[in-house]
Amino acid sequence: MKSSPISSRTNRPLSASAAKLRLLKKLRCTLRYEKQAWGSGAVRVAGVDEVGRGSLFGPVVAAAVILDPGYRVRREVLAERIREHAIAWAIAAVDAARIDQINIYQASRVAMREAVVRLAPAADYLLIDALRLDCPLPQQAIIHGDALSASIAAASILAKVERDRMMCEWDAVFPAYGLASHKGYSTLRHLSALTEHGPSPLHRQSFAPVWQNPVPQEAFAFMDEEVAEEAAAEDLAG
Repeated sequence: MKSSPISSRTNRPLSASAAKLRLLKKLRCTLRYEKQAWGSGAVRVAGVDEVGRGSLFGPVVAAAVILDPGYRVRREVLAERIREHAIAWAIAAVDAARIDQINIYQASRVAMREAVVRLAPAADYLLIDALRLDCPLPQQAIIHGDALSASIAAASILAKVERDRMMCEWDAVFPAYGLASHKGYSTLRHLSALTEHGPSPLHRQSFAPVWQNPVPQEAFAFMDEEVAEEAAAEDLAG
């Protein structure tokens, strides 16, 4: 049986998330994979990543970035700097309804592929965080790619910044859930809000914490009223 990593401070087994964080801190984000692709003849190597897979609310967002070989990305670099220095970058999102329809894994792949398709100029090689995409380009899936590949790290940063922006905008529409603070993830505050208010129309209905709290949403009754008004107007016009 494989034993769990032990914390040197408490002599207790580390949680899965803490163990992963410890591993990621040991990894070095470099251009090693990009250089391998360039050496094979590729010219425009795109890093591809997504964020929001574990969120209970809103879309999964993916980005694809083709870095300039002469530009070195640092983790603390802002998304604006990455966009400024990249040869190409693109972002795509798949909404909650589509996620419920095809599942979060497939939705992540769809978003990542769409981001790749939107690149201009187009990529001729892909470095992807842990997945393979349904597209004809040569590609390499890299476990913990956002901690190892500069291009994937850049894509991860762009996707996260964009999704965080979207969550802050939706926070003003659905203030009961505190989306600006937790970005839709399964925090105690978010779960408490789901228990009290039930899910909003943009929650992922196929995720257990959401469908387990099917409280009627009086707060969104205005949507039903608008639909009824539109239907009445169409009847009058007909």
